Amino acid sequence: MIYLIIPLIAAGVLYFLLFHNSRSSTITDRTSWHEALIKRVSFYQKLNEKEQKIFRQRMVAFLEETYVDSVGFELEELDEILVAASAVIPVFKFKEWRYNNLTGVVIYPDNFNEDLGYKNKDPNRMIGGLIGTGRFEKQMILSRKALHHGFMNDTDKLNTGIHEFVHLLDKIDGEVDGLPDAFLDKSFIIPWLHLMHQEMEAIRKDESDIRSYAATNQAEFFAVSSEYFFSRPKLMKRKHPEIYKMLDLCFNPKKKKKLKS
Repeated sequence: MIYLIIPLIAAGVLYFLLFHNSRSSTITDRTSWHEALIKRVSFYQKLNEKEQKIFRQRMVAFLEETYVDSVGFELEELDEILVAASAVIPVFKFKEWRYNNLTGVVIYPDNFNEDLGYKNKDPNRMIGGLIGTGRFEKQMILSRKALHHGFMNDTDKLNTGIHEFVHLLDKIDGEVDGLPDAFLDKSFIIPWLHLMHQEMEAIRKDESDIRSYAATNQAEFFAVSSEYFFSRPKLMKRKHPEIYKMLDLCFNPKKKKKLKS
């Protein structure tokens, strides 16, 4: 979920984000994550042994560059594992990738409202994740509840962690607009726009199994459909072959090379 303006955050949160040194550098045992990843992350389950090792190494590299901390609860290793997995999944097919537009991730215990409150009974306390702008540029805030739910099962095609990291990829060109210019050739942008708006209209008419939040705007369509792509790839390929093809081109550079050859 995107918010152009983020209200003032509690001083403690700001301290965590801006002044802590990353403690992820103390994490060196990559193989110990294997069991948790096999149990929780279906994307990882489908990789062979060599690819799983590379996946864990990419997680370590991400955590060495990105500070992860918590507000309102004690951070556990599994929280960091799921954040790192969320970051690696969308860019795993890229030979090298660094999130230069992210320095820190803060995890709240539950969903929060626009003012980042999570303790009250505010009916608007429904935000599971967001990326910051302005003074909080290069920051991400996630709900622990939403983060963990995204890896409990893939049937609902919902993964908040992947969703927010896809927003960061969308933002590489300076705008979160659902047009992944940095990953799709210019010749595919117009067809992608057409597919997006065609499917957004189907969603509004309740004629699509892509969840309704995707019809909010182009940016949310890109993020939500990407959740679907990574959670239920076979189902998306069968039900939405054209959208699947576009996302496959976006997240798999080797496919683009084949097209050019």
